[in-house]
Parts: sequence; structure tokens; C-alpha cells
Amino acid sequence: MDLDGAVELVRQATQLALVVAAPVLVVSLVVGLAISVMQAVTQIQEQSLNFVPKILLMTVTLLILLPWVIQQIVDYTTALFQGIPSTI
Repeated sequence: MDLDGAVELVRQATQLALVVAAPVLVVSLVVGLAISVMQAVTQIQEQSLNFVPKILLMTVTLLILLPWVIQQIVDYTTALFQGIPSTI
């Protein structure tokens, strides 16, 4: 394997990590922003008010998307293993 092949593998793995993590991060961002706006409007500054709903919705999002995430990782791993003979 040459340097270009290694760089391509790292690029693909990084891209997969970003694609898999993006939905959970977007949910966290939206929920955090909504709760922060609500806290600013009501002047309630309780830290757990922001933490608990965010964790719950991130967990629900991850559970809903888990089959898709697993399929993405399996597809990447299959392609990686199928590419092994061409690197030798």
C-alpha cells in the first residue's frame, strides 16, 4: 500500500464517522438551542434543564438510527476487506 491509498482509507473512515455522527449532533444542537432560548425567555438558569432532555433525545435518535448506522459501518468494513487483495 502506498501513501495515497493510506490517505484515501483515512479520508473514507473520517467521512463515515462524520456521516454517522451528524444526526445525533444535529439533534443535540437543535435541542440545546431550543432549551437555551426557553431559559433566556423564562430566566430559569438550571443546568440540568439543558442536560437531561438533550441526553434523552440524543439516545432516542441513536436508537432510531442504529440499524442505519450499523449498515453504514458494515458496508464500509466489507469494502475495506474486499480491497485487501489489491493492496498486496
